[in-house]
Amino acid sequence: MLYTDAHTPAVPLAPLCQTLGEMLRRQAEARGDRPAWFEKEGGRWAPTSWRRFAADADALAAGLRRLGLVPGDRVAILGPTRSHWARQDMGAQLAGCISLGVYPKQSAEQVAYVLGHSDARIVFVGDADELDVVLAAAAGLPDLAHIVPWDAAWLEGRDDPRLLSLDALMGAALTPAERAEIEAARGKDDTAIFVYTSGTTGPPKCAMISHANILAVLACQDQLGVFYQDDIALSFLPMAHVAERVLAFYGRINTGMPTAFASSTSAVLDELREVQPTVFGSVPRIFEKGYSRIRTELERASPGKRRIFAWAERVGLARLDRVLAGRPVPMALRLKHRVADRLVFARVRAAFGGRVRLFITGAAPTPMDVLRFFWAAGLPIYEVYGQTEATVVTHANTQGAVRLGTVGRALPPVEHRIADDGEVLVRGPLVFQGYFKDAEATAAAIQDGWLHTGDIGTIDAEGYLRITDRKKHIIITAGGKNLTPANIEGAVKAQDPLISQVHAHGDKRPYVVALIAPAPLETLDFGRQRGLVDAATVKALTAELMENPTGRSAALTAAMAPVVALPAFQARMKAAVVAGNQRLSQVEKIKRFKVLERDFSQEAGELTPTMKVRRKAVEQGYADLLDAIYRDAGVGQEA
Repeated sequence: MLYTDAHTPAVPLAPLCQTLGEMLRRQAEARGDRPAWFEKEGGRWAPTSWRRFAADADALAAGLRRLGLVPGDRVAILGPTRSHWARQDMGAQLAGCISLGVYPKQSAEQVAYVLGHSDARIVFVGDADELDVVLAAAAGLPDLAHIVPWDAAWLEGRDDPRLLSLDALMGAALTPAERAEIEAARGKDDTAIFVYTSGTTGPPKCAMISHANILAVLACQDQLGVFYQDDIALSFLPMAHVAERVLAFYGRINTGMPTAFASSTSAVLDELREVQPTVFGSVPRIFEKGYSRIRTELERASPGKRRIFAWAERVGLARLDRVLAGRPVPMALRLKHRVADRLVFARVRAAFGGRVRLFITGAAPTPMDVLRFFWAAGLPIYEVYGQTEATVVTHANTQGAVRLGTVGRALPPVEHRIADDGEVLVRGPLVFQGYFKDAEATAAAIQDGWLHTGDIGTIDAEGYLRITDRKKHIIITAGGKNLTPANIEGAVKAQDPLISQVHAHGDKRPYVVALIAPAPLETLDFGRQRGLVDAATVKALTAELMENPTGRSAALTAAMAPVVALPAFQARMKAAVVAGNQRLSQVEKIKRFKVLERDFSQEAGELTPTMKVRRKAVEQGYADLLDAIYRDAGVGQEA
């Protein structure tokens, strides 16, 4: 166990503060030498205290001021989720600046757009290769005055005059007069951060989010559950994303919860067991992958083990249904559950460290089968809903108020309603200030105080919101039927762990067809078992994927293609479509489909940095293939 403390509720600070910088200073005073985070150094987890964190951020703020940056100037950070990110973000906040994140693994053109559009004065860079990308991007950005790598060794061999080492930047602490001047210049209603949406169409838009927006969200944090002084998290999701930035990072400053920064994304599974987090936030994909891995291992298990697992799952789900419905659990079922827990569920929890009290997830729906299994295993996944423009979260399933398949109820300061066309509208202090340099988009997003989310949903009699799809994704068939592709895609995707993505197509068409993208790791393992991919190749490509989850290299595609072509693989895909169709209405059913040789990728423009599918890019990239599926009976398969 990495961290222990008093098991007493944490005291949130957000209601007492006017800015994020003030919140950090207050937490440093309250928590002092208790750890703010842990990082691996020489194989051991080394702590950094809240006092040290605040002092380092203060010194960085002083350095920014001595470079000539003034309150309101933009500070960009491009790097992995590490302590450097935390210090630099809060250093910018203490200097009164607006901080923003840049997603890693992007092209120089994409990086140049964000740095140029934001008018960034300085950018911190956390990787030697990314530094080369930034230098290429900076060539046409005269307003970018300083480029600061996290490691001074990366300066060697590079001669851009804007390069500056961190040591040269860090200054003495801000003087009381400087601090007072900054505090006088920035207030609760000023912009705190820029967040560039990973939008699925066109260039990203820049959301302006104020201190008041963020503090309003954090004031609701206790609605998500009780957080304790001995809680600890594990951090690995990108800080450029609003959820990790606001709900996780600023949320920890609000409650004083420490975290451990994963040494790499590929090390997360191993480090979960070392850190033993009690609170774990992630995207649904990690739970889908975990569930798929369990199912894949079951296929290789003996008949006896499969029977034990199936029995345990039935027992766990039977108990879960009673608990969620508020009904008593009979003694006989409780006794069976104890056995099921010892034989199966305790091992599942151990894979996540063994101490997780709650998972928090959003950004996309988690398949119901996955949700129910994790809940049955004693790993409750609380689905939440929100978006960048609403400062992360407006709705949440919370302890004691859960309805699986929904995203929960509106948080107390939020009003919600459904528009005549089915769109979800929200209003309240969490709604952002608007889009930077885009008054037209701002006016379209906020009308009469209501944020138009772009999502289609329903609200039941008890206030639980269910999201069905994106408004712009609705398929209108040639027969005039309105279909939600997410419903179609989810029904098929849930049938087989070999499936990564399903793309339903049918707008202005006589019926629905689909493209199926194979799941890389599961497909490689399928090929290894059949002698098409050797173990060394699987290991190397797995490491590659863990380091860059949205990347799909030529080597990966080459390894997957012969596996996908196997009759047994194609048969599995057909079985999944047939089974998925059984969950759909007649007009929703997929009539024909084509299995692709590879998964969708960020390089091909089909995925955002947060792994959302860019539907327009898929439609355009596969336009000829989609036409051929309708035209030529030899293309694809009949469902």
